[in-house]
Amino acid sequence: MPDLGLEVLFKGKNMLRLLDGLGVALKISLIAVAISIPLGLLLGILMTRKNPIVRALLRLYLEFIRIMPQMVLLFLVFFGATRVFGWNLSGELSAVIVFTLWGTAEMSDLVRGALTSIPAHQYESGAALGLTNAQTFFYIIIPQTVRRLIPLSINLITRMIKTTSLILMIGVVEVLKVAQQIIEANRMSSPGAAFGVYLFVFFLYFIVCWPIGRLAKYLEKKWV
Repeated sequence: MPDLGLEVLFKGKNMLRLLDGLGVALKISLIAVAISIPLGLLLGILMTRKNPIVRALLRLYLEFIRIMPQMVLLFLVFFGATRVFGWNLSGELSAVIVFTLWGTAEMSDLVRGALTSIPAHQYESGAALGLTNAQTFFYIIIPQTVRRLIPLSINLITRMIKTTSLILMIGVVEVLKVAQQIIEANRMSSPGAAFGVYLFVFFLYFIVCWPIGRLAKYLEKKWV
C-alpha cells in the first residue's frame, strides 16, 4: 500500500500549525478585501465619468496591475521599497498592500462594467418620473448595479483568498510555508509526507472557497 504521508499531520502540532497558517492567509486576504471593495467602488464610479484625464489615469492603473504578475508586485513592494525608500515593511503588510492594489483594480473594473451594463432607458425612466440625475443614480441605477456586482465581487474574494498562496515567496508563514516546513522536517522519516500534507492543504482551501463559490453561483442565477 502506498505511503500517503497522512500520519505526519498527526505528529505534534502539525495540523494546528497548518490551521494557524490558513488563518494568516485568510487574515491578509480579508483585510485586503475590506479595503479594496470601497476603494474599487469609488474608482469604478470615476471610470464611468466623462473626464478623459481621470479615465485615462484609472485605465493606466488598471492595466498596470493586470499586466504585472502578483508575485512581481510582492517582490517590488517587499524587496524594492525596502531598498529604494528605506521602508521597513513586514511580509504581511507588503502582502496586504499588494492585494489591496490588485483587489481595488479588479473591483473598479467590475463596478465600471456593472454600471455601463445598465440600459440607457433606465436613466430615461428616471427623468420621466421627474427625478434628478443624482436621484436616478441612487434610487434606480445603484440598486441594479449592486445586484449585478455582488456575485462578481464574491468570485473576486475567492480568487484573492487562493492567490495568497504566493506570499510564502516573501517569507510570510502562511499555510503553504508551514506545509513546506513540515515536509522538510519529516523528509527522512516519512518520504511520502508531501502528498499527505499538500492534500490536506487542498482540502483546507476547498473548505474555505467552495461555499463562497456556491454562494456566488446562487446569487448570479437569482439576480443576474
